[in-house]
Amino acid sequence: MTLAPELKDHSPEKLLAPVLSAFWDEDESWTLDTYRRHEGYEGLRKALAMSPDDLIAYVKDSGLRGRGGAGFPTGMKWQFIPQGDGKPHYLVVNADESEPGTCKDIPLLFANPHSLIEGIVIACYAIRSSHAFIYLRGEVVPVLRRLHEAVREAYAAGYLGENILGSGLDLQLTVHAGAGAYICGEETALLDSLEGRRGQPRLRPPFPAVAGLYACPTVVNNVESIASVPAILQKGKEWFRSMGSEKSPGFTLYSLSGHVTSPGQYEAPLGITLRQLLDMSGGMRAGHRLKFWTPGGSSTPMFTDEHLDVPLDYEGVGAAGSMLGTKALQCFDETTCVVRAVTRWTEFYAHESCGKCTPCREGTYWLVQLLRDIEAGKGAMSDLDKLNDIADNINGKSFCALGDGAASPIFSSLKYFREEYEEHITGRGCPFDPAKSTAWADRTEVNA
Repeated sequence: MTLAPELKDHSPEKLLAPVLSAFWDEDESWTLDTYRRHEGYEGLRKALAMSPDDLIAYVKDSGLRGRGGAGFPTGMKWQFIPQGDGKPHYLVVNADESEPGTCKDIPLLFANPHSLIEGIVIACYAIRSSHAFIYLRGEVVPVLRRLHEAVREAYAAGYLGENILGSGLDLQLTVHAGAGAYICGEETALLDSLEGRRGQPRLRPPFPAVAGLYACPTVVNNVESIASVPAILQKGKEWFRSMGSEKSPGFTLYSLSGHVTSPGQYEAPLGITLRQLLDMSGGMRAGHRLKFWTPGGSSTPMFTDEHLDVPLDYEGVGAAGSMLGTKALQCFDETTCVVRAVTRWTEFYAHESCGKCTPCREGTYWLVQLLRDIEAGKGAMSDLDKLNDIADNINGKSFCALGDGAASPIFSSLKYFREEYEEHITGRGCPFDPAKSTAWADRTEVNA
């Protein structure tokens, strides 16, 4: 797969596409006044002038795909909601961002919450919903407070409540703080939690579009997905399709973290490469080289420096053997022990497993025991095949995708770095110094 011609230019001015992050650096960027200065709520006015069915078709034609990981077409998901069924319809926004390396939705809500609120009103108009929910990770209290204030502003200005902008649309918006469980990022576990039950994934079918929240038709969308809708309405679907690739159009937020000179959020068209993003961010930290990285967070198969030119869109990353996921680009240099990194990720998945299904509950625990033994130099060569076998018994056999995510780093690390695992076993311990992989390691050596 080749890059679109406009993405071959390494000039940051041509590569970056600040839309959601266009005014994050302004004073009080989160306020309604700032948002309106940047054409805020103009997309809503255009949406309300359309019929709901035409609005769904417009979003579908734009090619917007879900930004929560799976990349499912947003307009198509809205279209699945049955109409004329006499039941309440609900929109639930998944803001339970918590996967290692993923950090786009929380900064977006902190700096520009009104983009989400406007998108929510547009989406609810399209699916004929009069009540929406934002399920936010409860630990991020500053974001929760800022979101509550933004919702208050929207109510006061007439963008929420009764007869919005004289359109006849009534909409209530509830902000709900979750208790901090990774499993609640899975849409059906989120719905159970929102209803007051223990957060565990539901058996499907029925799917949320038919029987979701309170057994009624429900759309569950990611924060970035909904927040991208107002710009599409305001600037047009052709403008949106002018960015990215044919099957993965538009702009998106890439979260660059790890051993890079300038980590942070980089908003660019889909299809940009990690090489280009590293060029813009100053590259890996001085004196070091890229060893491995994740294209979509810890639940996606890792890549190496051989994959620097893989287009970061759904098709490009998929063809290379991984998933774009949440576009969480964790970059690790040669000072990092792969076994140590995979062990920490697997400990996270074992801790966050809800325990509903045996493959995930028992398998992730077993993986952690084996990985800890290998890292400590107490493993055997047979443990490597055992790791692969256990991961295979979790992958595709667990109740939800958490198990698949736990298996991904096992498979990919054994594929690319099996010799490093073997070195831990034959050398009876880890050959890496963990202190050298810290962000301050080089400064410590200079000061010494």
